[in-house]
Amino acid sequence: MRIAIITGVQEEADAFLPGQHERVEQHGHLSARFVGHAGHEVAISCCGVGKVNASIAATMLAALHHAELLMIIGTAGKLSAIAGDCFLLHEAVQGDYGAQRPDGFIHYTAGSWPIGPASVKAFLAHPLPDIGLPQARIVTGDSFVECPDHSMRLREGLSGDLVDMETGALAQVAQRLGVPWAGIKATTDEANGESAGDFQENLLRAARRAAEAAEKSIALV
Repeated sequence: MRIAIITGVQEEADAFLPGQHERVEQHGHLSARFVGHAGHEVAISCCGVGKVNASIAATMLAALHHAELLMIIGTAGKLSAIAGDCFLLHEAVQGDYGAQRPDGFIHYTAGSWPIGPASVKAFLAHPLPDIGLPQARIVTGDSFVECPDHSMRLREGLSGDLVDMETGALAQVAQRLGVPWAGIKATTDEANGESAGDFQENLLRAARRAAEAAEKSIALV
């Protein structure tokens, strides 16, 4: 199987089969490291932070690598009290897509018409082999969350367990292209006032935790 993995920051990409590569390709500003793993051809690339970067990378890798599975790995903030520190993503929603009205922000399904009755339908992930990870719903937006009040809105308004800045975009691209997607995320912080420091302190550990889980999952695909 041809699998394309994207991450938001370089440390997350480097944590997957660290130091291994068969070749490296450069496409514009996007660099992709190719490695064989358990009979699969895997391309892994750090796309950069945010939904636009994730969308560009997912589209390019789907086309250039002829990816049969788009995957995202790396780190996330924790929104809910869900137990664990590494999660298999089963749903993704975008937390900053909708309508801004006088009475507040109204969420809609990303890509839908943001007028009329509001509803949010999650992008459903392709199931990966069970390696004992708890499942989580991730909320994606183009902001790093350092505010507990905003975390509460995402948790209560969108039933979010985790928050990041790329997964929802990759999931939307995958749906549009008709390619399955999957994700594994390990947590660095609790999306509160301590998030920036906690992210920096826990980045390498969480990145490797997610990468190890991805390596195990892919080996069983």
